[in-house]
Amino acid sequence: MVTFVEEDPLPLWIKTAHSQVMIFIGFGCLLAFFRFYGFSGMVFNFLTATFAIQWAILIQGFFQFYYDGKIHLGVINLLNAEFACAVVLISFGAVLGKTSPVQLLVMALLEIPVFSVTEWAVLKYIRINDAGGTILIHLFACYFGLGVTFMLYRPSLNNGHAKEITSYPSDILSVMGTLFLWVFWPSFNSALTFKGDDQHRAILHTFIGLSSSTITAFALSALFNKRGKLTMADIQNVTLAGGVTVGASVDMMISPVAAYALGVMGCTACFFGYRYLTPFMAQHMRIQDQCGIHNLHGLTGLISSTAGICAILLATEETYGPSMYQIFSHRAPPVGDPKLLELQKLIPGLKPGLGRTAQEQALYQVAAVFTTIAASAVGGLLTGMVMKLSFMASPSDKDCFDDELFFDMPSDFNSIEELKTPMSNDEKGQLSSADTKV
Repeated sequence: MVTFVEEDPLPLWIKTAHSQVMIFIGFGCLLAFFRFYGFSGMVFNFLTATFAIQWAILIQGFFQFYYDGKIHLGVINLLNAEFACAVVLISFGAVLGKTSPVQLLVMALLEIPVFSVTEWAVLKYIRINDAGGTILIHLFACYFGLGVTFMLYRPSLNNGHAKEITSYPSDILSVMGTLFLWVFWPSFNSALTFKGDDQHRAILHTFIGLSSSTITAFALSALFNKRGKLTMADIQNVTLAGGVTVGASVDMMISPVAAYALGVMGCTACFFGYRYLTPFMAQHMRIQDQCGIHNLHGLTGLISSTAGICAILLATEETYGPSMYQIFSHRAPPVGDPKLLELQKLIPGLKPGLGRTAQEQALYQVAAVFTTIAASAVGGLLTGMVMKLSFMASPSDKDCFDDELFFDMPSDFNSIEELKTPMSNDEKGQLSSADTKV
């Protein structure tokens, strides 16, 4: 049975709407960068996202919003479900072009419960600070996706595929997705922070981190190009690294300079990861990371987690004032501690904590990182085993990265075979005539 939570839905709905723009438009356009896989990239993202959100509302409802024999629903459920959906879509990037719609739905069907259990266990028993979802969203999604793609390894794709190419229109569409993600990322990172100073810091730190990673991405792209030109793949992906890198410490007092530095560090790691680590993993580790999620979400997530741990170790009551016990709620005094009553006079509604020290909380953050990576990797491997079963309608190696396998294509679509067919003399004459008229 379901009941509805009474709340003012508008503020939460605004955050939810921003998340939906990122999920359906941002991810959708970003995944449409292959010339012959644009329909599939956008539409399978749409299909997987709608299913994942519905499934997550139910599964997360049992773990987080179930009491008195009912699942209590509110807009917050939808927002949490969209975060879970983002996890699935990030993992989807590792197997883009190599899976059928059936396989993607099965991946969402299995990943959501594994994620929900991991999230519930980490938040209930380990209890961490992760306002931007660095650990529970980015790291989980990354290593789950890598586990899946490890099981779906295709040796023949190591040296590339004839249809694994981009085009001028597809790259433009993909960078539009980047822009949507870039603009709305501050909303994503600040969605679950406390109103007031915490939320201000989260928004500003995210914007600063994204800005620094963007400038750095342009510089590195031109610097490491033999002709000094920009590479669209760098603009589409590396520019977003700063949003992930500031995530674990986004609501903490890390200073704008630190946020800028984190953006530069994340961008640099992501850039060189795309250039060197992704090919190495494909050739030597059986991990074909199609969209490079290990660079944009894994490497940056590890940097962000480390920065968050450092920020926790440096946090003192002298720096934060009494509000420290709101941000680091597990460091608040436990029930029965006289200091709790004093703090509750200054901060009405402050809940009892666990009385952890900064060092203890930092160790719990480390435990959460390893727990999340282990759970996601094992879950990804098991999910990949299921997706590999013969009745999952997996496309053949020849049919990978091809919309024609799943869609009725419009008449102006040119397949790879048509592009390879040489033009007749009449066609060349018509083309020359058209060029002359123009």
